[in-house]
Amino acid sequence: MIAFDGIHKSFGDVVALDGVSFRAEDGKITGLLGPNGAGKTTALRILYTVIDQDSGTATVDGFDTHRERQQVQKRIGALPDAHGLYPRLSSRENIRYFGQLHGLSGSELEGNIDELIGLLDMADIADRRTEGFSTGQRVKVAIARALVQKPQNVLLDEPTSGLDVPSTRAMREFIRRLRERGVCVLFSSHIMQEVAALCDEILVMSRGRLVAGGTPDELQRQTGKETLEDAFVTAIGSEEGLS
Repeated sequence: MIAFDGIHKSFGDVVALDGVSFRAEDGKITGLLGPNGAGKTTALRILYTVIDQDSGTATVDGFDTHRERQQVQKRIGALPDAHGLYPRLSSRENIRYFGQLHGLSGSELEGNIDELIGLLDMADIADRRTEGFSTGQRVKVAIARALVQKPQNVLLDEPTSGLDVPSTRAMREFIRRLRERGVCVLFSSHIMQEVAALCDEILVMSRGRLVAGGTPDELQRQTGKETLEDAFVTAIGSEEGLS
């Protein structure tokens, strides 16, 4: 489980997060939805342990992201918005390298790699160098790399960005499989249909604050709107486009 309690974060005079609190539970898909500058990526970066909050507490399975970084890193699989891969290594070698960084080896590591290659339908690219891969192929490798240690918590920043329709459908199905395995999935997206189709809970952010939360149906009831898109616009109090 992931928990934010009163998180504040500023960059100079810019307030990125202003007292944000929420829970993302195991066995559920929780979506972060908001316009540009809402604070979604900053929230994820705190959970990645890349940056620290100014105040408040963020925990992953009860471990503090600031004081217990290594314990947190063992429990998360992260797909940030930059999917950097080693171009001279094959897909399998990229995944293996990150598994070794997590302390995996031998039959356990190779079994995890083979399972991910099967789940993500990567057999045709498993032993090819990643140099020259399409966006969809690169995202698959990055997902496998992030999940090789079988983390209980998965953080995805725009996981279907740049994917074609078949790859997007495959990615959504894979995210659903993670939920079925009892994993806590937290992801940001600007695609309304994706959020509506996948999310058990939605957290709407605007200007560094959490302005609404609940299931898609609950958000529509709270705002008195018939569609999730209208509910979102009402919640953020603006007609600006999604990020």
